[in-house]
Order: sequence, then structure tokens, then C-alpha cells
Amino acid sequence: MRRRLILKMLPAGLLALRGQGYAQDRGNGLIPAFKGTPRIAVGGIASECSTYSRIRSRMPEFTTLRGDEIFGAPLSQPLHRYDFDLLPTLEASAPPGGPVERKTYEALKAEYLERLRKLLPLDGVYLAMHGALSVEGMDDAEGDWYAATRSVVGPDCLLSAYYDLHGNLSQRSVDTLDALTAYRTAPHVDRIENVMRATDMLTHCLRYGLRPGIVWASIPALLPGEQSSTEWEPGRRLWADLAEYNRLPGILDVSQLVGYVWADEPRSAASVVVTGTNVEEQKRIATELAQRYWDARHDFHFGTPTGTIDECLSRAMSSKTHPVVISDSGDNPGGGGNSDQTFFLQALLRAGAKNVLLGGMTDRPATDACYKAGVGAVLPLSIGATLDPVMCKPVHVRATVKHLTPVSHPDEGEAVIEFNGITATLSARRRLYHSAEAFRDIGLEPTNFSIVVLKCGYLNPTMKPLANPALMALSPGAINQDIVNIGNHRRKPTWPWVPDLTYTPKPYVSARIHRS
Repeated sequence: MRRRLILKMLPAGLLALRGQGYAQDRGNGLIPAFKGTPRIAVGGIASECSTYSRIRSRMPEFTTLRGDEIFGAPLSQPLHRYDFDLLPTLEASAPPGGPVERKTYEALKAEYLERLRKLLPLDGVYLAMHGALSVEGMDDAEGDWYAATRSVVGPDCLLSAYYDLHGNLSQRSVDTLDALTAYRTAPHVDRIENVMRATDMLTHCLRYGLRPGIVWASIPALLPGEQSSTEWEPGRRLWADLAEYNRLPGILDVSQLVGYVWADEPRSAASVVVTGTNVEEQKRIATELAQRYWDARHDFHFGTPTGTIDECLSRAMSSKTHPVVISDSGDNPGGGGNSDQTFFLQALLRAGAKNVLLGGMTDRPATDACYKAGVGAVLPLSIGATLDPVMCKPVHVRATVKHLTPVSHPDEGEAVIEFNGITATLSARRRLYHSAEAFRDIGLEPTNFSIVVLKCGYLNPTMKPLANPALMALSPGAINQDIVNIGNHRRKPTWPWVPDLTYTPKPYVSARIHRS
């Protein structure tokens, strides 16, 4: 498959080195410039997995793209720019949730590796990942995927990975990859730019004979994503100037990751990752940014007022402005929550709240019952606690079916019901009701309600302007925001669990660089 190559986004470090042909030696990060058309495989696996969740992600939860299906995905559109041979394998992605069932992961990995072997020889691999994948019985799923990839493609093939801002890194991953970049915004509005950075590094290095390497500084600090948004301080300033570092000679990419706090694993931590060809400069930057992040750790905070469920609901019911949008943060499916917990629904019924929109309840049996009954039917429903009946109890109501989305398979079912002054969405599978469009697509206008309750964390950019005001309920769940009390059994000593922890950055140089 042929793609058009665009060079305008070359970092200054690459511009300074490109076109030198057979330059110096591998120790300086330079290899013979490529002759012919490089062959680059495309594949990966991605999910954000809370180890505090009792549910498991299995094969039906994964969207698996095979072969040319990969190039039809929205995030693959930048790949159409290249004139290299981009060769698709398998890309599997699951919504955030609990750990991945081991046999599901092994089956996906085996198929990916089989497809990869058929493409040999390869000059590069672009890996569409996330960084917070957790697999049953495995501490470092991404590291395992990279090591398996390396065992197939050999030591000379370049591997470049794409990460979420909330990814965790391990020494194994750093020692296996050649390049890595991550989002620079939260909420994540730079997905396409991130794909472009990861693929540009790989294609430019192959075209101009560069051998990149990674320097990594792990930072023993973890924060919820809801405290570390780049829309307010200190996140705004800590991420704002990363692109400027890319202009330095020998620097290809500088990324800073918050890490994923709800993975109780040894690798869980914030980090700075510098990809380039100038090791000393990479070490300097990694040290500087890691120290800057560590020094700012006490400055992170929630971007909206917070409280318990009852506190937020009381404020909303007494508010003179509307709609009051409340995040049910502990059950946010966008961060790994189950999306079937009823704590907030129980509170709404106890308080007698009216004109409420409750978005995001997942309940396959209740959804199926609505489809069987039809629009306009009034029926008894048991709502919630179907994915995790241990965490909470279902709520029993008598509801009217107001809307049913036409679907081709029951797994995609989506209903709107009304009961006791509450309008609620039901879905057969966990799905995000974070954006205003998610409601408008099913005939619901959020601004028509006094209170809108979303199973989310920070608000989606389309919902945020509608909130008048926005509140965040620190609710229980698989991604409980009270991180100090969620349990910390397998991490290395980390702030804030160790409040008086001391830290001095000690950048780690990838074994791939030492190999050069």
C-alpha cells in the first residue's frame, strides 16, 4: 500500500540530520540512509484497565481491525500521507474497563504475530497502543507485546509507539522500542497529531538514516486524570512547552505522561520520555522536566468543585441556574469504571430530584426488556448491578420506554426511559455518554433538564459550555478518585501514598541506545 510522504512536520533535530547519507557511525545515532522503499508494519492493542475492577474485558469487548480495515479507522487517516509500504496487521482496542482476560490477550497477540511474520522482512513497525493495558496474571502487557514483536522482526527493525497521556512505562518497554510519543492534551484533543508524531518519527528516521533511541525518567508520583487536565494549572504550563524541546538538535520528541493511577502494578508512575539521537541532551531534558513535574505535584487539583454524591446533589437541587452537570466520577466508563453502579440513582430517588437526565447506565437485561416491550410501554425494570453485583444493589422502578435506537444486534441496544421525574439512558454494552451529541442523537437536549448526571470525569468539550455549573461527585467505584485509600499493594514507593517521599531524577538510557 502506497502513501504520500509529507516533510513539513520534521522537528528541527531531524532537519539538521536528514539527507546526510552514510554518516558517521551508529554510536552517533546515524545509520546508512535507506535505499528503496521501506516496509513498515502497522498494528497494536489498546485499552485502559483498572485493576480495581472485578469485570473482565473479553473478545466481544474488543473492536479488532484486520488488514486494510485498519486504514479505514479515523485515527489511521494520517497514514494516507505516506509513500512508504505501510503493511497492516491487526489493531485491537477495547473500551476502558477491567483487566483483559488472559486467553483473549493471547489469542489477539498470536494472530497479530502471525500476520507480522507473513510481512517479513520489515524495516519498521508503527504500534498504536495506549499504555494502561492490564492482562490477567501479567504486570507489563505492553512490554510483552513489544518483546513479542521484537522477537519476530529482529534487532534492526525500528519500533515506534503511540501512547495515551495516561500510560505507564516499564524498563522492558523502553529497552524494546526505538521511539515513543504521547498525547499532550487532556481531554485528548490531539489524537491525530499524536499519530502523526509517531509515524513521522519512524518514516523520517528510515528515510534519512537515523537510529533514534529513548531516554526515560520515571517519576514516583500518580494522580487521577481528573486532577491533571492540561486545561488548568499546573497541567497547562507543564505540557505547554513540550513542543519547543522538539526544536533542539538531536531531539525528535519529548513526551510527559501522568501515568494511570488505577493500575496497581510495579510500573505505574508518571514519566518523561525523550526520543532522539543526542543522548546527553536527552538526559538533560528528561532530568529537567522530571524535576519540574515532581516539584509541581502538590499543585494539582480538580478543575471543578467536588463533594460526595449527596453534597453535589443537594447543591444542584438548590441551584438557581441550570443545567447543573454532575460527574459520577467513580463509575466513569471512559476511565475504567463499570458504568452499572446505582449509588447516584439511589441518591436521586431518595432526594426526590425531578427533571433529571441520567446518562450512562449499562444494563443488558433491562435494555433487552425495553426492546421487547417497545416504545410507549410501561414496565417494571431492575436497573444496574449486572456487571458487578458485589459493588452495589440494583434499583427497581416502573418506567416508560421513550426511545429505542434501531440496531442490527442486541449488543448495540440503547434505550431511553422515564420514571419518577428522571430520564435515563440504558445501553446493552458500556458506552460513553459524555458529549452533548451522544444525547442529541437519541432525541435528548441536555439544556432542557435541571440536573444532568454523567458517568464521567472531567467534562467533554461539547458538554462543558452547557454546564451551569459543573460539579464532580467523588463517588465510589473502580476508578475511585480517593486514590490514597484505594489500596496500594504492588506499586513501588510512590507519592501520595508515601507523603514524605524524596526523589531525584535519574534518567534511564534505553538498551537500544547502548546496542548502537
